[in-house]
Amino acid sequence: RAELVDACRSVARDVAAGRLAPEAIDEAALSARLYQPGPDPDVVVRTAGERRVSNFLLWQISYAEIVISDVCWPEFRVPQFHAALTEFQGRVRKFGGLASGKDPRAPAPLGR
Repeated sequence: RAELVDACRSVARDVAAGRLAPEAIDEAALSARLYQPGPDPDVVVRTAGERRVSNFLLWQISYAEIVISDVCWPEFRVPQFHAALTEFQGRVRKFGGLASGKDPRAPAPLGR
């Protein structure tokens, strides 16, 4: 939560200083001020059977898939990582919309 508060304060400072118009405040403006700007993760692996995000990348994981592993972090190894990726690959990504069976960010097939 502190990350989101800090990002909002940064936006407010830029608006107050005249560096940013209020109308220019959008998701990109806020995202650029986060501790970890850049591409959002597609998947979050939670170890130890945890079923919460624990204040971790709250903005960035809004459309991420969460894979839960009962294995604790110190014992989480390559086989568990591969199992998490396999589970993730079987998911239908909706990105907040209706399930279409395909990733809306994927390029259109050739010839269409």
